[in-house]
Amino acid sequence: MSDTPFETPSRVIFMGTPDFAVPTLRVLLEEPDFDVVGVVTQPDRPAGRGRSVHESPVKQVAQQAGVPVIQPNKLREPDAFEQLVAWESDYLVVAAFGQILPQKVLDLPRIAPINVHASLLPRWRGAAPIHAAIRAGDTYTGVTTMQMDAGLDTGPVLLQDSIPIAPCETGETLHDKLARLGAGLLIHTLRWLRSGSITPHPQPTKELLVTYAPQLSKEDGAINWAQSAIEIDRHVRAYTPWPGTFTTWNGKRLKILAGYPLAVDVGAPPGMVVGTAGTPMAEAMPFVIAAGKLAYVPTRVQVAGRQVVGALDFLNGAPDLLGSILGGEPED
Repeated sequence: MSDTPFETPSRVIFMGTPDFAVPTLRVLLEEPDFDVVGVVTQPDRPAGRGRSVHESPVKQVAQQAGVPVIQPNKLREPDAFEQLVAWESDYLVVAAFGQILPQKVLDLPRIAPINVHASLLPRWRGAAPIHAAIRAGDTYTGVTTMQMDAGLDTGPVLLQDSIPIAPCETGETLHDKLARLGAGLLIHTLRWLRSGSITPHPQPTKELLVTYAPQLSKEDGAINWAQSAIEIDRHVRAYTPWPGTFTTWNGKRLKILAGYPLAVDVGAPPGMVVGTAGTPMAEAMPFVIAAGKLAYVPTRVQVAGRQVVGALDFLNGAPDLLGSILGGEPED
């Protein structure tokens, strides 16, 4: 990616936490023109059914590379800030870190604080831009490198690169594509900033162009069967694998892990499960679910606490599913 190597490597502090940040950290570690002098990541957290303590993906990569790591609860903590000062950075690079940076931290790097954001700003500012782009039906998205300011993804843009969103794209597949795209874009950004080849330019401020993608919770995965089948399909794909999508059946949470919209009006109220026995499509789709417009065909489902199964296997074990109306509050 280099034009002419720099005489001395630029000193970089890297801040990131989840898998999205890993390709960016790896490419920084591999580039001789950049010296990652320290990594900041979120504190270790309990995760999984056993609630065992897990280290962040970024911490694991940094430790394998022998890079110093700090994990402050807040960057304002005196010890954390003193360490940031001591690292004497040229760049501060942030990718999905998970904390708001105070102005005194943004002021530390000699050249610039840079954020790698998974959208084409100012569209989808905020914590969940990948999910938001799929759920909204966007046909393309991308990555932005931005010179950070104190606002929420409001800083001036440095570089952007875009990719199409495939018709069957999930949150997982798009996440991986954008993580790789962001890593390459970040290296170009740092090089061109140091050589003076790019200048930050303000983001557009028109209300129609500025959208927000707030932090998600598991409850955001609840399916609204009054929506169209196309909207439900986007919802399921956008929230795969996290936070996942679900409905309720017989008072239990029923996860919908995959499916597709069907261009058929089954003549039933939203959320009703309609069997297809006796029709040519019975084997491929043993049941469909009426939506506000057209119908949705689940292909993989899971009742809470049980294994993931295909639609036919699930129906064979739960024949009373047919004719029921999904939704409502779960009992468990």
